[in-house]
Amino acid sequence: MTTRIEGSTAPGFASLADTFSAAFSGHDDMGAALSIRVAGETVVDLWGGTADARDNSSWKEDTTSVIFSCTKGLTSILAARLVQEGLLDYQAPVVAHWPEFAAAGKEGITVADLLAHRSGLSAPRDLLSVEDVIDWDTVTGLLAAQEPLWTPGEGHAYHALTHGWLAGEVIRRVTGRTVGRYFDELVAMPLHADAWIGLPHSAQPRVAHLRAGASLTALVAKQAAARPAGTVDWSDRALTLGNAFPTQLVDGERGFNDPRIQAAELPGAGGIASARALATIWSSTVVETDGVRLLDADTVGEAIRPQAEGNPVFGGPPPFSRWGMGFQLPSLAREYLGPASFGHDGAGGQVAFADVTHQVGFAFLTNLMEAGADHRATSIVDELRRLLRRSSRT
Repeated sequence: MTTRIEGSTAPGFASLADTFSAAFSGHDDMGAALSIRVAGETVVDLWGGTADARDNSSWKEDTTSVIFSCTKGLTSILAARLVQEGLLDYQAPVVAHWPEFAAAGKEGITVADLLAHRSGLSAPRDLLSVEDVIDWDTVTGLLAAQEPLWTPGEGHAYHALTHGWLAGEVIRRVTGRTVGRYFDELVAMPLHADAWIGLPHSAQPRVAHLRAGASLTALVAKQAAARPAGTVDWSDRALTLGNAFPTQLVDGERGFNDPRIQAAELPGAGGIASARALATIWSSTVVETDGVRLLDADTVGEAIRPQAEGNPVFGGPPPFSRWGMGFQLPSLAREYLGPASFGHDGAGGQVAFADVTHQVGFAFLTNLMEAGADHRATSIVDELRRLLRRSSRT
C-alpha cells in the first residue's frame, strides 16, 4: 500500500515528492519527514507514515524525532559561532578553557583535535550506566581524567557519543551556559525552530517512537558474532558506553526512546527536532533565513577545512568519513551535494546539511532505523542535486 504523503513542493521540485514517497517502499510502519530550503526559501516540506507503530499514530506536520548524530552538526555550529565571535580558537589547547582536561597527558590536545575526532577519547574506559549518562558532571569528569585510547593527534576514530560531552563542556566553559541553553538562545529561539538539545517535558508528546529496522538488527547481530570473546571492542563501546545503550541505540523503551535520555543534554546524539527546523537551521549557516544568519562565509570556510580522513584507528572501510571542525564533509560515506556541502548525518538514516554553492538547507528524518545500503535519504539528495544542476544550466 502506498504511504500517504502530505505537505508541499515549490515549482521545479515536484519530483522530490515522488522520491520521498519511494523511500517508504518496503518499510512497514515507517514515518519520515523531508524539508529543503534554497536561498532561504522553503521549496520542499513533506511528511508521512507512522509516528508510533505501537498505536499506529500518523506522522504529523509538527512531529519531531531524535536526530542522533545530526546533533553533532548543531554542536559544531555553536563552536563555529564562538570562533566567529573571537571567544574560541580552534588551534588553542582545550585546557585553556577546561583546566581539568590536562590530566593523563592531554594538555596538548587542541579544540580542533577534540572536534575532529582526534582526541583519543572516542569511548570511556569505564562502563557507564543510564544514570551516569544523564549526569553531565559525571561524564565530563570521567573524560577529563581519562587516559586517551591512542596518542592524540596521531589518528582519528569516531567519537560517537563522547564528542558531545567534550565539545559541549568547552562550550559551557566559554559561555557559562549549558550547551542546550546556548543552542536555544542562539539558534532555536531566533529561528522559531522546533529543535532541542535536552527535550522539555511539554514537547515530549510530539516525539516519534523509534524502531530498529531489519538491516540494522541484522548488522548488530553480525558484528556481535564476529567479536572475539574477552576483548574490548572500542567501536562498540563508543556507542554503548558500556551499559547505557544497546548497540542499535534503541530497543523498545530503552536507549533513545527513554524519556530520561531525551530530556538530558546529550550533544553527541540526543538532539530532537523536526525536519523543518533542521533545514531552517542549516540554511541559516549559509544564507540569511527568516532574518537570521548564524555563520559568515569566512567562518564556514575555516570550519570546513579537512581535519581528519582515511583509515580510523579502530577500523572501518576507507574512506570512512571526512571531518572538518566537527562537521562531516562530503566523502564516499556521505556525498551530500558536492564539495561545498557540510553537515552531519545520524544513526538509522537521518541526514541534515547545508551547501554553500546552492545555498541549501536540507533535512531528512525517519523513526525506522536502517543500516548498510540505506538509500532513502541518498536517493533524495541525488534527485535534489540533479534538479539544482539542471536549474543552473537554464
